[in-house]
Amino acid sequence: MKRLPRILAAALALGSVAALVTGCSEEEAPLTFDTPRASAGSAGRAGETGGRRPVHARGPETVFPTGPRAIFTTANTLDDGTKVGVTTLRGEKSGFTGKVWVWAPQQYFDPKYAESGFPVLVALPGGKGYPVNYWMGGDLKLQQRISAWSREGKSLPFIVVMPVLNPDAKFYYDGSDIPGQPRMGTWLTEDVPDFVRANFRTFKSRDGWGFMGSSSGAFVGLKSVLQHPDKFKAVIASGPDTVPDSPLWAGHEAERQANNPEKLARALGAKPDTRANETYLAFQIGTKESGMARLKAFMKNYTKGPVKSRLQVIQDGGHDARSYMRGMDEGSMEWISRHMQGPVAAP
Repeated sequence: MKRLPRILAAALALGSVAALVTGCSEEEAPLTFDTPRASAGSAGRAGETGGRRPVHARGPETVFPTGPRAIFTTANTLDDGTKVGVTTLRGEKSGFTGKVWVWAPQQYFDPKYAESGFPVLVALPGGKGYPVNYWMGGDLKLQQRISAWSREGKSLPFIVVMPVLNPDAKFYYDGSDIPGQPRMGTWLTEDVPDFVRANFRTFKSRDGWGFMGSSSGAFVGLKSVLQHPDKFKAVIASGPDTVPDSPLWAGHEAERQANNPEKLARALGAKPDTRANETYLAFQIGTKESGMARLKAFMKNYTKGPVKSRLQVIQDGGHDARSYMRGMDEGSMEWISRHMQGPVAAP
């Protein structure tokens, strides 16, 4: 794997984010994502603020916020009035503590969707992804584009969750539980989803859960969906690596192979091609970056049976987040949205 493109892509994407973070103190005001229905709670277990209720008799099952409530501050405010909030999450299962940024679309606050869950998209950056997840910044306009795409019918109105990718800026941890290291696999696939369920209306079904990521973040999103197809339905993997290669795997080959997308995809692809087993892998790559042949080989060799895939080739695109935003606009976001669960308005 070539680390230089990751670092260059991160530097390009983080250039304007750094300015945003440096000057965000005036934005750091208390923030709540509560809505009247969510605040009122529902029929959860004793002591809970939420619970499970179907949207309607034949609709998908919504999970109302279970608590405990996180304390958010405002990290960024969009032109439509929606906000990106940030909090510090102490992962009960992983033991890792890190920052998480979250954005909810306008539809989340619309009374006609007050009884409905919303799909969740965990957005992971390239590079080291620490101490900032660059998708939270206003320069890439991910949240603004999802708002526009949802109005155009090209995207579901996702809740976008943006955790740190690594526990430090020294190493890549491959979004995995590497022995002797912070348990980043558990953090990203268990603690972060648990945190989202504690604070937002979501869906019980995996149809409402997916990943997107660039470069190193694309590897983690791809690996997470293949490793936990019972929890996650789809991923947009942009300029991804397809094998785990953190130097921290040294001496732990069995564990490394257990986190290898090639092995995971082969095992999942051998299962019956049923709706319950289907996963959707939306790959993206620019014509100006390396790795096209490798990515096509992965798709040919490992995306079979219930493992569905699509390739978005981005003309004149490089190994950078702005190119990948263009690819999402050109088809990737619409493709995964067709296979995921959207919110249901009250009848």
